[in-house]
Amino acid sequence: MSYWATGVSVITAQGDDGPAGATANALTSLSLEPPLALVCFDVSSRTLHAVRQSERFCINVLSVGQEPVSRLFATKKSQEEKFEGAAHRLERGAPVLEGCLAWLVCALDSEVQRGDHVVAVGRVLAGGIDENAAPLLFYRAEYVTLAPTIAR
Repeated sequence: MSYWATGVSVITAQGDDGPAGATANALTSLSLEPPLALVCFDVSSRTLHAVRQSERFCINVLSVGQEPVSRLFATKKSQEEKFEGAAHRLERGAPVLEGCLAWLVCALDSEVQRGDHVVAVGRVLAGGIDENAAPLLFYRAEYVTLAPTIAR
């Protein structure tokens, strides 16, 4: 699967103990009518726990220049340490990271466990984009970007 180029995102949620987040690339649009998105969490994910508590999550699609954010949220650091290093605001009950290419706040619609992951389906409540930003991509275990002529 390392040959499948993907976008990079951070999934965030506001749990009882504060914000939580994790880097993810296992996500997709599921339906346009109604608007649904699908994300996958490791069953032991602290972010999944926060999603279940709040029944909300945000898909933060990272832009070029946010590789440090991706790396930070991919660590096992405490959630407090992660969010100290990432400016954010609450939208519809979920943390939205500043500087993203796009963001979608979703209400948890359903979930199913398969193997060591949970597939969570979210009903899109709100979102936003930065039309001037370019995406951060991941391919063969490396961060990459689109050529400038393709990025816009």
